[in-house]
Amino acid sequence: MRAFNFSFLKKLPSREKRITIPTLLTFGRILLAPCIVAAMVMHWWGVAFSLFVIAALTDTVDGTIARSCDQKTFLGACLDPVADKILLLSCFFALAFVQSPLFSIPLWFVVIVLLREMIILGGSLGILLSGGQLIIAPTTLGKTTTLVQVIFIIWLFACYFFHWLPIKTYYTMLSLVMGLTLTSLIQYMRIGFRTVQG
Repeated sequence: MRAFNFSFLKKLPSREKRITIPTLLTFGRILLAPCIVAAMVMHWWGVAFSLFVIAALTDTVDGTIARSCDQKTFLGACLDPVADKILLLSCFFALAFVQSPLFSIPLWFVVIVLLREMIILGGSLGILLSGGQLIIAPTTLGKTTTLVQVIFIIWLFACYFFHWLPIKTYYTMLSLVMGLTLTSLIQYMRIGFRTVQG
């Protein structure tokens, strides 16, 4: 079995591995994920909504602080997308399995979102472990996909809390999220293939 070399991590300067305020906010976003899921299981939709909005805001705040205060680090760049994926995937899974008389997220939708993240993560690790140059920077389409997923979840929480049932809007947003998810996956796969070939 091939032993992968992670020696590049030791070569990183301490500055790139330090814990900054944006990194702490990212950790906070990860810790909020199980709290949000617990609130959903208990059908405390107001609490779930509030915690999710706070978690989503930390994503904006940590990036702003990192750029404006020169606190960008390799550690933060790696953790930020991981925190986003943990938050979104945990909420989508909970929405698929929590019993509700209103909307329910189809399991196939969650599977596709999960497969997208696994393919992107697996491709990134493959490039990194093969000695290729891995640039940790989301594309505009990737950022748009994440933003629309966040808006979709916030909208669902609002529907559960206020007992709204706008069927047409639900299917429109579900289709939009699915379309962006698949399109961004194709884009990231193309970028990965170009990176490997180049």
